[in-house]
Amino acid sequence: MIRPQRNACRHFADLSGVWRIAFDEDGTADWSHGIPADRAYPIAVPGSWNEQLAEAGFMNFCGAGWLETEVFLPALAPGRTLALYFGSVDYYGEVWLDGEHLGASSAPMLPFEVAVPAHLATGRLARLVVRVDAQLHPDEATQGITQATYAEERRPRDEYLPAVRFDFFPYGGINRPVLLAETPAQGLTGWRAASDLTGVTLAVEASAGATVRALLHDASGGTLSEAPLADGHAELRLEPLVPQLWSPDNPHLYRLDIEVLDATDAVIDAASQHIGLRSFTIDGARFLLNGEPITLKGFGKHEESPLHGRGLNLPQLVKDFHLLKWIGANSVRTSHYPYSEEFLDLADRFGVLVIDEVFSINLDFRRINAATLANHKRAVAELIARDASRTCVIAWSLANEPGYLAEPNYREASTPYWRDLFAHARTLDPTRPMTHANVGYAGNDDPAFAEADFIGMNRYHGWYSNPGQIGAAVEALRHDLDAVAVHGKPVMLLEFGADALAGQHATYDQLFTEEYQERLIAAYWAEIERHPAVAGGHVWNFADFRTAQHGRRVVHNLKGVFTRTREPKMAAWALRRMWGAA
Repeated sequence: MIRPQRNACRHFADLSGVWRIAFDEDGTADWSHGIPADRAYPIAVPGSWNEQLAEAGFMNFCGAGWLETEVFLPALAPGRTLALYFGSVDYYGEVWLDGEHLGASSAPMLPFEVAVPAHLATGRLARLVVRVDAQLHPDEATQGITQATYAEERRPRDEYLPAVRFDFFPYGGINRPVLLAETPAQGLTGWRAASDLTGVTLAVEASAGATVRALLHDASGGTLSEAPLADGHAELRLEPLVPQLWSPDNPHLYRLDIEVLDATDAVIDAASQHIGLRSFTIDGARFLLNGEPITLKGFGKHEESPLHGRGLNLPQLVKDFHLLKWIGANSVRTSHYPYSEEFLDLADRFGVLVIDEVFSINLDFRRINAATLANHKRAVAELIARDASRTCVIAWSLANEPGYLAEPNYREASTPYWRDLFAHARTLDPTRPMTHANVGYAGNDDPAFAEADFIGMNRYHGWYSNPGQIGAAVEALRHDLDAVAVHGKPVMLLEFGADALAGQHATYDQLFTEEYQERLIAAYWAEIERHPAVAGGHVWNFADFRTAQHGRRVVHNLKGVFTRTREPKMAAWALRRMWGAA
């Protein structure tokens, strides 16, 4: 699957706008030919339905929503084809066009594409209907639960509304753009571009053509390479005369143009991407970028904003990258799911290193089965297929906080699971390091550590344990770091932090104050810099974000160093000083 592009061979129409939605609250409706007019609400796409339609009663709705719009289908010339490309439908999508079923999504939070039958593309308007299901399946890599689950497990104090296993809001809707793409019926089917310090190795797949031609160029010039297609495959190497490397300080990007030629040297298909030349490796307990040691400093984030929910919010996205540079960050983890392709575009452009995370949160090993592992593998495969050619992506995170429920069988059940999953990921991308985000309940001897290339840890001493006691929190953190250092791998503190209500202050160590958040983060960062096994840290979180309702949350998780609307708290200014940006 190739992300839609515009060039001489490919183009697309963006279907963003105000659509219509009706909610199927009992899950039995069939509105594939169109939603009932008397039940329809206007809704902006991309965008989550929750905050948009809160006043209509759907703030906490996690069932099925049916969305529709009209789309113009151009008459196709011979040898051309149409497809509908969905950046993400949360969590599952099914598509009809004029009542004809076209297909469904695959792994949640990732793109999918459905072909438009040629007999429908006759230069006319058609009705596009998308059924969105916002209830996760129980055998997904992030397992879905219901309100009844809390009672079954005798855990009423853990109950969230809506019912979730994670601490962010389960927004439903078409949250990324929908594009109508026109492409050659035969031509490029995909490529993998891998860069190093001297150039780019390119592997191209095509369903037709005789030759692949590629040009790697920037303002100073370019280098051209050609290779014959053999059984639909070609490999090329492109090396600039004077390579310019990509880094956070100098995110230099080349443009890579790929063309497929027929036997007469006519171009039958073309596509392009931007790419930087860089390496990212591990040396003992250190990360090396372009052969030089680098300490990763940055944040876990969320794709989330007022009114939009998880819907793509380009102005906020641009603002966030400017704030990342302002504060001195050089990296982000896509906690806890794949972020939009637009996010990755900006990460490439701004020089922000990305630990790309699969949508797998708090995996409960009491409930795993063969389908769970199969779905987890599918999510890994589709994430790597989408992002493996990205310069900014330096590592893959395969799960966040499995064993969160302290399941007694976690170690026994998870050992073969992690062995299988990590091995699967490495067959798909042997070039990048792999990790996962360990939670304290899973222990400092988490079986996933044996499979990971570096140790990822989430720790909240000073908040969930040792509350208000920074000295004791640092001692507990040091104990954990010493314990995991024996694995002989770099350690990355992937989450640490404290909630702070903007404007709340105290002269002593008081939870929820800006002073306490600042002091705890500073103490952790000092330990990160001191400990020889630690290669970096990500503060949790970049900005405050909405959660499902729970007694421990006042609407939002307040661990952001920026508010939900991006005003800096005291901790943001402190990090700017600590990270050398001030």
